[in-house]
Amino acid sequence: MGFDRVAARLKRLSRSIIFKLMTLALIMVAMGFVTRFTMLRTLLTEDVVALSAAHQLSIAEYAARDVEDKVRLRLELLTNLANGLPMAGLAGPQRLNAWLTERHAALPFFSQGLHLIRASDGAMLATSRPDLPLISIVDSDWFKAVPATGAAHIGKPYRHGEDGTAVLTMAVPVRDQAGAVTAILTGTSAINSPNFLYQLAEKRVGETGGFLLVDPRDGLFITATDSDRALKPLPAPGLNPLHDRAMAGFRGTGITTNLKGVEELSAIASVPTPGWFLVARLPTVEALQPVEHIMTLVIRGSIVVSVTVITVLLIMLPRLFRPLTQAARQLHRMARGEQEIRSLPIHSDDEVGEVAKGFNFLLGVLREKEEALRQSEARMSHLAHHDMLTGLPNRAMFEDRLDQALMRAQRQGQGFALLYVDLDGFKPINDSKGHQAGDAMLRHVADCLTSQLRQTDTVARIGGDEFAILLTDLDEPAPTASRIAEQCRNAARQPLNWGDTELRVDLSIGIACYPFDGRSAGDLLRHADHAMYEVKGQHKSIA
Repeated sequence: MGFDRVAARLKRLSRSIIFKLMTLALIMVAMGFVTRFTMLRTLLTEDVVALSAAHQLSIAEYAARDVEDKVRLRLELLTNLANGLPMAGLAGPQRLNAWLTERHAALPFFSQGLHLIRASDGAMLATSRPDLPLISIVDSDWFKAVPATGAAHIGKPYRHGEDGTAVLTMAVPVRDQAGAVTAILTGTSAINSPNFLYQLAEKRVGETGGFLLVDPRDGLFITATDSDRALKPLPAPGLNPLHDRAMAGFRGTGITTNLKGVEELSAIASVPTPGWFLVARLPTVEALQPVEHIMTLVIRGSIVVSVTVITVLLIMLPRLFRPLTQAARQLHRMARGEQEIRSLPIHSDDEVGEVAKGFNFLLGVLREKEEALRQSEARMSHLAHHDMLTGLPNRAMFEDRLDQALMRAQRQGQGFALLYVDLDGFKPINDSKGHQAGDAMLRHVADCLTSQLRQTDTVARIGGDEFAILLTDLDEPAPTASRIAEQCRNAARQPLNWGDTELRVDLSIGIACYPFDGRSAGDLLRHADHAMYEVKGQHKSIA
């Protein structure tokens, strides 16, 4: 009898308007949740992947430019040393050894030493590091390539010494007066030395990502954040489709699965001079962490909404059903793209209002993350074109402004001047007082140079203790450049107070004027560089 009464009561309840409305409302809530969850997850995943890929590519391109600058700097240094090698004046191994040792100490970009090799038989003529001799010289690719091509060559990376240090040899030809290649000057660097590629091995992308520097010619990983990959062979074709595309010349971003089965978001950028490419890798799990976090919030919020809806329907259905329906309809329109995604209006401070607040909070989080990504890209763009220590334009931006000055001068018929500046006395300060004092002196010189120039001129730090100045729109380039150079020297001579010590440096300045000293960027740079070294050699101030 009792069971029959319960069954009859349930039957009546199932036919009631309240029950039907509750059922309908629950179905609508469930459908809305699934729709919002699916669409929001898809949209967020696409947006976060796109933003992460752009950010990743910015990192890869910045790192690749840094590697390119370091390789080019070393090749230019070797070429300058080879061109200035006084073979006749320093005849004899001991004097040649002393000459190379002196240059190695002054320009320590080759941690494993400088070596002079006879091109005919591979005999060692001189070395700055007799404790680290080259091995298998005649079998080396650079020994065969330099005499054959007459050009600089970057050798295959290898391990050297008892500790198996990964090293890289660069070689340039040394010519006699007739232009024949008689010797080869090599510079060997530890790949992970502090002033070369150590950052690629030490820095990570995000928390678990990293870098790979790939040598397609020799089929090797040159260096990597994961040290066990360094100098290991590249994967066989077919194992990693994105890697195969990169080997075929693709540069950009993509998602791939590595040999360990981890899906990664990879950005690929070229290092043109040696023909390498750099890969910045980040596991997609880490890249999509914001999406998972947001979706967890959505799920939790939806659960709260469902429980709230049931309670509200049971207690105050007639009053609360209407605003809830309106909010659900508005969310549906946003999800379908019928109106822009914007904050929901809050009509009351009850559960419906809490739903609107939760959505508005989520929307605010998404916009903050998007703004943070934009700011990060802006910072990366700034770092790519400016020196971090002095805040001055770097070599890349200076070369771009030099190209612009050339085009403007050719179009308007006005001259301009290029000043190459090198600090005299900087190395003793850096060695005796420490890098902090050296950094302070570089910033001091940067401020002094900037104070002597117009806003339309450019001063850049192009590496180490070298600066370059571009004076544009000059009617009389030579006298104007000489005057500005003397002003810069006088300004830079002002002492820098470091503790209880006054630190001083002087400047050696080489000048090249357009169009008298060259009509191309390369000619002007070479002339200014040569003039600067002439200043140093003749103990003058300005040339």
